[in-house]
Amino acid sequence: MTGTPTDPAPSGKQMLSEQVHAHLRAAIMRGDHAPGDALKPQDLARAQGVSLAVTREALVRLVGEGLADRLPNRGFAVPSFSDRRWQEIAEARRTIEPAVLRMSVERGDLDWEARVRAAHHRLTRTPAFVPEEGEYYSSAWAEAHRGFHRALLDGCGNPTLLATFDRLWTASELARRWSAHRNPDRDGVEEHRRLEEAALARDADRAAAILTQHLTSTAAALTDDPTRDA
Repeated sequence: MTGTPTDPAPSGKQMLSEQVHAHLRAAIMRGDHAPGDALKPQDLARAQGVSLAVTREALVRLVGEGLADRLPNRGFAVPSFSDRRWQEIAEARRTIEPAVLRMSVERGDLDWEARVRAAHHRLTRTPAFVPEEGEYYSSAWAEAHRGFHRALLDGCGNPTLLATFDRLWTASELARRWSAHRNPDRDGVEEHRRLEEAALARDADRAAAILTQHLTSTAAALTDDPTRDA
């Protein structure tokens, strides 16, 4: 036989990196690592039984997803509550999403109405918290929540705007979980009900106003962090 044998090592490293990335991502989303906590590659590698290179690769991916910060001394940390990015993302969402919702209300057909109603039904029937996933929103609820908000907008008929929504949603997922944890008395169920009602009533002004307030409330819970100076 001729040719150079294929080295399977990179594939194995890739799989390990994927596993470590998934583990760390879930841990951060669950709140196992508090805002501002250091993510020490050596400690994480030891805990996972993998190499430092694999752990660093996973951490770099988390940085790209906005779930970790890279520090000047090559260390890593969970972003803080006070990080300006959360307010910038919230401002972007308040600027874009109500406008897209207006388009969706104006352009959406009967199939869009059915998707909104089905997505809202799924959201209301999905448990927000499950014991095995800690004190933050469950992964199933988080996906149902995303599905409802996307269904509201997908009647706009503009894939570019929907892709922008997808990017901003992913970038704000950690902040959204922190916000809910810091403001447990917020009535999100009622907010979502009012959103569905206004959208299906084809009241674009009211729907946009409710969505703007909904997004504002999420961002407001991340200001004036009481633990910032602790």
